[in-house]
Amino acid sequence: MKTAGIIVEYNPLHWGHVHLLTEVRRRLGGDCAIVCVMSGDFVQRGDFALVRRAPRAAAAVESGADLVLELPLPWAVSSAERFADGGVATLLATGVITHLAFGSECGDGAALQEVAACLLSPACDAGLRRRLGGGMSYAACRQAAVSALLGPERGALLESPNNTLGIEYCKALLRRGSSVAPLTIPRLGPDHDAPEAEGGFASGSAIRALLRAGRREEALSLMAPAMKRAYLEEEAAGRGPVFPAASQRAILSQLRRMEREDFARLDQGREGLYNRLYEASRTAASLDEVLEAAKTKRYPHARLRRMVLWAYLGLTPGSFPSQPAYLRPLAANATGRALLARMRREASLPVLTKPADVRRLGHSAQALFALESRAADLYSLGFPDLSAALGGTLWKEGIALL
Repeated sequence: MKTAGIIVEYNPLHWGHVHLLTEVRRRLGGDCAIVCVMSGDFVQRGDFALVRRAPRAAAAVESGADLVLELPLPWAVSSAERFADGGVATLLATGVITHLAFGSECGDGAALQEVAACLLSPACDAGLRRRLGGGMSYAACRQAAVSALLGPERGALLESPNNTLGIEYCKALLRRGSSVAPLTIPRLGPDHDAPEAEGGFASGSAIRALLRAGRREEALSLMAPAMKRAYLEEEAAGRGPVFPAASQRAILSQLRRMEREDFARLDQGREGLYNRLYEASRTAASLDEVLEAAKTKRYPHARLRRMVLWAYLGLTPGSFPSQPAYLRPLAANATGRALLARMRREASLPVLTKPADVRRLGHSAQALFALESRAADLYSLGFPDLSAALGGTLWKEGIALL
């Protein structure tokens, strides 16, 4: 049985995501199973998810996935490389994945694999190191190093976000010597961060921007039907949408309490970016002001947002786990339940279907779940209705069976 793994955020799940799920099943056969590994309440760009993990996971199963597993928090809110590595590690640990599927701008899996292999080569690493320190961003230096070895056409693949993420997935597979086959599907609709819809498709960024601008009905029309229902239910319950601005004072308070050395630990003392963030946090009166004061041409906003989020959640790169400690299913249909039965026999990590069962696992698993629970409690303080922000809910949140 072919089983495709997809690494997702679904923030929110839209028609482009539905197209990927549909196309994967078309290419691999109608009996293909699909396992998604999904970020929880916080996402890779250092942002809060619009709605909680549970309704997003259920919407994914209603939209074509069979099983949704959680991507543990430290990987979910990390750089593209670590995000990809954590997602691949989680999928491989299931023991059931035959294909790794993802969308890309180019749709050329062989080209993406070629760039991935180049990036892992000593020659590329040496070329990258020679260019760093010259004033260019890390991304620009990396692209230049690849272009020098493979030509500008291959280097240009690193200019597009989904190509870049696909290359990171391929790197993670190559590092592990995995036999799982990459399968890339060309993206439909506008670019990843395009502000406008195109042909009924819109990026997640565009939908979130519409919601922030008060254009609710337009945003809802661009979500997948199951996601729209989930969003409306969370909205009616006072649990959504969730934006960082709702927790702004709490985040600023945390930044003001931190010393310079605390910021250095966030960035592992590299290149002085932490100094800019420390100085900005002393005077800024909003998160936007912090980011604007700390940014430089060399560093993307996303890196600063992640550093701020890590500070709020009490994470540090120095305590980054070496690997996921368990597999936590969030939602499943009948096919997904059959996969879970296989995983209990074949997975290399314990399958955590009941949160309380984490107490039977080792220290690293318990520490990771405690971290997830604390983060979920902080996330809930961003709910529009604070009376819905009950602590400790993650310990009561089991798998949704659809």
